[in-house]
Amino acid sequence: MKPRISVLTLGVTDLEKSVAFYRDGLGLSTEGIIGKEFEHGAVAFFELQSGLRLALWPRKSIARDTGIPAQNPSVLEFTIGHNVASKEEVNAVMELAKKAGAKIIKPAADSFWGGYAGYFQDPDGHLWEIVYNPDLLPED
Repeated sequence: MKPRISVLTLGVTDLEKSVAFYRDGLGLSTEGIIGKEFEHGAVAFFELQSGLRLALWPRKSIARDTGIPAQNPSVLEFTIGHNVASKEEVNAVMELAKKAGAKIIKPAADSFWGGYAGYFQDPDGHLWEIVYNPDLLPED
């Protein structure tokens, strides 16, 4: 298996609310909800970077597709890391998320390992870490 990921799919409760958060609140680009003509097919894709997309798909649709019964999700299963180029950019993204309706879990601050980071939750509780890591700067 080649080490590559092309789609990260987040299970959501309210697809329209989640699309509004990511599109209108965070400014991510999307063509909107597609697949409404199929039962359990409605989904939204957001281009994150070349070759990588974020998908939002209702949890009930994921449960039906996989055959796994719906369960109470744990917000601690994983975090989504968004690396930025400066502390100021961390603060700007955290403020953007807050204005979009995100719940700030940990305000941005200096970290024990020499970086600067904060956490927020999207409307479905998914954890995002906005981080400035001087040893892992984004390419753009």
